[in-house]
Amino acid sequence: MPCTDAMAETCIAGTRLWLERAVIGLNLCPFAKAVHNKRQIRYAVTAAPDADALLAELKQELEMLANANPDELETTLLIHPHVMTNFSDYHFFLAEAAALVKNLGFNGVLQIASLHPGYEFAGSATDDIDNYTNRAPYPTLHLLRESSIDRAVAAFPDAAEIFDRNIATMRNLGHKGWDELWLTKAPL
Repeated sequence: MPCTDAMAETCIAGTRLWLERAVIGLNLCPFAKAVHNKRQIRYAVTAAPDADALLAELKQELEMLANANPDELETTLLIHPHVMTNFSDYHFFLAEAAALVKNLGFNGVLQIASLHPGYEFAGSATDDIDNYTNRAPYPTLHLLRESSIDRAVAAFPDAAEIFDRNIATMRNLGHKGWDELWLTKAPL
C-alpha cells in the first residue's frame, strides 16, 4: 500500500499530537520537550509492506541519524503504519532491528526504543494502563543517540526512577484520564 503525502501527514500529525499530549504533557520522557522545541526530531513515515522493506528503510534512517549534525537532528521517529501492526510480530522484529544496529557498527552509538499502539510489557494484561507509556498511535521505531541519552541521564538526577514514575502517572491518570487527553481539539 503506498504511503501518500496525505497519509504521511496524518501519521506525523497523530504522532506529534501524542508526543505533545502524552510524552511531553504527562512528562513521560523529561528529555523530549527540549528536542521537540528545537525541532530536532525527524518524523519519517514509511510505506514498507513487509519486514524486509522496513529493515531496508531502518538501515537508511540509522545511517542518516548517525551522519547528521546532532544540533540539527537529534532523534528519529520511524513510523510504519502498514507493517508490524500486530504487537507480537513487532516485538519479534525488534531483535532483527537490534541485529541491524550491531551489524552497522552502531552499538554504543545508536539505539532503538519501541513504541506501538498495542504495546504490552511482559507479564501485563493487554488493558493494563501501564502499557500506555509506550503506546504510540502507530507502530514506531524511535532511533536515539547514545550520547544524547548519556547527557540527559547525567543532567537528570533521578533518571533510574523515570520508569516507576511513569507507571505511577499512568495509574493515577487511569483509562478515563487517558481517553480525556484526546477529547480536546488539537491546536492548528
